[in-house]
Amino acid sequence: MIGMLSHRVPCMTPQTRSGYGMDERRICVRNMSKTPTPLRHIGIIMDGNGRWAQARGLARVRGHECGVDSVRAVTEEACRQKISQLTLYAFSSENWKRPKIEVSTLMRQLRRFLVEERGTIMDNDVRLTAIGHEHRLPDSVRRELDATREMSQNNKGTNLCLALSYGGRQEIADACRRIAEEVRAGTLEPSAVSEAEIQKRLYQPDMPEPDLVIRTGGELRVSNFLLWQLSYAELYVTEVLWPDFREQDLIDAIAAFHARERRYGGLVDQIGKKS
Repeated sequence: MIGMLSHRVPCMTPQTRSGYGMDERRICVRNMSKTPTPLRHIGIIMDGNGRWAQARGLARVRGHECGVDSVRAVTEEACRQKISQLTLYAFSSENWKRPKIEVSTLMRQLRRFLVEERGTIMDNDVRLTAIGHEHRLPDSVRRELDATREMSQNNKGTNLCLALSYGGRQEIADACRRIAEEVRAGTLEPSAVSEAEIQKRLYQPDMPEPDLVIRTGGELRVSNFLLWQLSYAELYVTEVLWPDFREQDLIDAIAAFHARERRYGGLVDQIGKKS
């Protein structure tokens, strides 16, 4: 699904898609963020890399390579927007089924990204974390992931969480397995199993639930991404392919989020908004 990037290639930067300039749009979004609909966590399903490359007569991996510019642009804009967490679906558990040459290329690009983007991460006070079955990643990738994670662990800005070898069903199954082991060991009573207990055993228990999930490339599905956490997330789908997704596109998604009413299963007047 999603390539994470590193080698720099010339990419087409989309033009501004509204009548506002970039700075004006940022001001509008900041003003909206003062409303009673806080936006703490954005998740992104970064889709369309292969289609972007094929449309240009390039190998699929070139789309993954070009996506690094989008990751950098979106991460920096998330920092400017004071987003607490940005979770990027970088490599799914299903992506291991891809052709071996594509998977090995993606792993090399991921390793390069973890090294080359350390300056961007530190300059923006970003804290890097990851979720997923990291043990399946090549040793070289795990070493660089650990190094970048350790280097940035005391940063106070946006938490950039990479979903690597990740699947939402897999995460829930892992949490249930831990609960079953604790019940068998007698450290947890079956009657005590609750949503809160499952939450405690997820990969990142303190992760705020995503407020907004963006999918690029126009597909209308969540593709096994954060299935437990996105119960009440607002979904935003754009036709823009990931290598073309830039700051303006993120700002537009945030503006769309703030224009919505979030009810969490209740009525508008029950959550203190106008009916």
